[in-house]
Amino acid sequence: MAWVKIPAEHHPLFLAALPKDRRVSTIQMFGGIAAKANGYLFGGLFGRSAIVRLSAEDQRTALALDGAAPFDPMGNGRVMKALIALPEDVMDEPAQLRDWLARALAFTQTLPPKHKARPAAKAAKPKAPKPKPAATTKPRSGATSKPSKPQATKPKAAATTRPRSGTASKPPKPRRRAG
Repeated sequence: MAWVKIPAEHHPLFLAALPKDRRVSTIQMFGGIAAKANGYLFGGLFGRSAIVRLSAEDQRTALALDGAAPFDPMGNGRVMKALIALPEDVMDEPAQLRDWLARALAFTQTLPPKHKARPAAKAAKPKAPKPKPAATTKPRSGATSKPSKPQATKPKAAATTRPRSGTASKPPKPRRRAG
């Protein structure tokens, strides 16, 4: 199903067709309106039509309608469980839309209540050990430290100021600045 912007005129049609029930709440979703009850999305607008969460029997009935399909919002074959995209002409018939939303609400009320997910407790990540500072000549007060191994150093070449015999002295090359 390709992404199609929800027409603004569908918003009031959808709101008017929602069951008048205190358990129903609406949210913004997919650039339109969706309805929730019992913690579950049970209906909403998508594209030029509506989507509803239905029982297995009502899904078969809905899929028999010309233009109805399992709800695949990204169009990549990943269908959302129990959600059916109704045909576009359902938006032209308020009574039919009202009936589908009532069926969806009734089915959603049979599901166990869905609780809001609590924010996951931050798992204590093991911290990587901090690199120890290089050994100092003075031990810290109250701390015992192991003497560090002396590191082998390469002897530096002796700097000569005289040119080697038989060669002319060249002026040093200018160094380029970085940056």
